[in-house]
This record gives sequence, C-alpha cells and structure tokens, in this order.
Amino acid sequence: MKEGRINLYSDTQTRPSQAMREAMARAEVGDEQHMADPTVNALCERVAELLGKQAAVFLPSGTMCNEIAIGVHCRPGDDIYAHHTSHIFNFEGGGPAALFGASVRPLPGDRGIYTADTLRAAIRREGRYGPRPRLVEVEQTANMGGGSVWPMPQVHEVAAVAREHHLALHLDGARLMNAVVSSGVSAAAFAAPFDSAWIDLSKGLGCPMGGVLAGPQDFIDEAWRLKQRMGGALRQAGIVAAAGLYALEHNVERLATDHANARRFANVVTARDGVTLPYGEVDTNLVFIDISATGVPAERLSARLEQQGINVGAMGEHLLRAVTHLDVDETMVDEAANAFIAALDTFA
Repeated sequence: MKEGRINLYSDTQTRPSQAMREAMARAEVGDEQHMADPTVNALCERVAELLGKQAAVFLPSGTMCNEIAIGVHCRPGDDIYAHHTSHIFNFEGGGPAALFGASVRPLPGDRGIYTADTLRAAIRREGRYGPRPRLVEVEQTANMGGGSVWPMPQVHEVAAVAREHHLALHLDGARLMNAVVSSGVSAAAFAAPFDSAWIDLSKGLGCPMGGVLAGPQDFIDEAWRLKQRMGGALRQAGIVAAAGLYALEHNVERLATDHANARRFANVVTARDGVTLPYGEVDTNLVFIDISATGVPAERLSARLEQQGINVGAMGEHLLRAVTHLDVDETMVDEAANAFIAALDTFA
C-alpha cells in the first residue's frame, strides 16, 4: 500500500501529534525490566486502575497482549472459544497453536458477537479424548463485525456460561475505548467479568506503538515471564509509555468525533445505488462497505482510490473497510466519500 494524503486504511495509521511528541521528549525514563522506569510504571498503574485490575504490563503490541495472555491461561492441547472473525483466530499468524499448542474453536454469531447459548453448545465435555476447554475470548469492539459493541448484558451471559464450566475469560480490548465512548459503559465495567484484559494504544488513541495487559498480580507475574521469553524487555520505554499517558488524558473523549465521521462517511457512500452496509448501523469508527451489487471488485476500487491519494482497505471480493481516526477530519471524510462514489462510477 502506498500511503495517501487521506488514510482510512486503519486507525493504526495515526501519527503522534506534536503535543504527544513533546510529552514523549519530556518523559522520565529508567530500566523498565527492573521496574525502574517511572513513566512505564505510571502507565501500567493507570491502565490497571482504568480496567479495575490489580496490575498491568506494558507490551510492544496488542498481538503480544493477546498471545501472552493465552500463554498464561492455556496449556498445550487446550481449547479457546472465540468468534470466527476474531483477531486471535484470523490475524495473529496461528500464534495460539504455534506458540502455546492451544487451538481456537471458532463460534458463529452476528456482527462478531456470539451468544451464551452458542458458547454453551460448543464447550466440549472434558475427557482424555479431546482438547481441554480452557479459555473464552471476547473482542471489544468486534473488528470484523463492523466495529460492533458487545452489549454488557450479553457479556455477562457469556461470562456466566464460562464460569459454569470453570473456564478463564480474556478480553481483547484493542478498541475497548471506542466501545466505552460509544456505549457510555466504563472500561472497568466492561473488563470486570474477565480474568485478563488489555487496551491498545496505537489505534484510535494515536500512539506510535504499544498495548497494556492487565489482570491479577499473579497473572501479570507470569505475563512478565513470557514477555522475557519472547524478548520483550523494553529498557528505557518511558519515551513511548509517555505517549500512552498523554493519549489516556487527551484522546479518549475525542473518539466520539471519529464515530461521527464514520457515520458521515457511511451516509455519503450509501447514497449511491449498489452500496450497502453489510453490518447495518455504524457503532464506532469502522465502516464496512459492500459493493457486490455493482459487480466491481473491492481490490480494483481500492487501487483506483489509492491512485488519488486515498486509502480504503479491501477486505474481501466486494467488501471494503474505511476507518476514521484522529488524523482524518470531517472535510477529509467528505472528500474521501465523494471520491469513493466517483471512483465507483468510473467502472460503470
């Protein structure tokens, strides 16, 4: 992908603002491996409190948060229950199996969300012939479900089934703060039913890297063991942790602007015949667009837009995704949406 002047490919494309860079430059640092970096410590304490957990660990990426959590919860041969569109099943290089010998059992459900009954029906009876049920995973928001927000009652119902079967619960909170702003439910309330949870700093919060994984102290102690094993000692990481502290202070409430811009983009493009939203309403900052009725391949439309300096991702044969974030304002959204329609018309 050649990055354009209007980048709607993903909220991972954000650049740290000047104010964030200044906060990073001022950061007090030390050796985080020895718990001697005060800025990393402050970030971990802040996120642990935000998620209502005892402790937290700063990691280079959200994928590492998921994989290390799986490594703590699971043993070789264990089963993980997750939606069939989940990040751990589709976008982490087979990490659960390759790293920890655990298998993901994919569950069906609308908009990236499965029901308690679906989970109950999928859980294997324990016995020496099959994988041992071990972990239930929820992705909030559900990326490939259109950025949908898991309703709190459904989270509790799923958690109750997991507890019935003595299974651990893990929350993939890559876009948890989008869910918080969209729903009005606090991060701690969303995270409360889960044994482990994390937030990503490098998506809508606008940081250059990083995620923070939280849970009970003994869980985080084991997470540190896996962080060490995977080469994750970050040393003077306060420089990047400072970006996370800045983001939590300044970039959370503004996510509502991204959500409004996503709906604005959706309203413009769906005014064109043959363009629909496969997941219905836009809950947060992800807009999935179905152009199958036009017969135009998504890859070709994405490439045509890229030639005009606009990035929109092709996610399937006729499916595209546009993601709003802090580097894309209302004017840019309008320009990109109108260019989307104009580019589509060139194939008529």
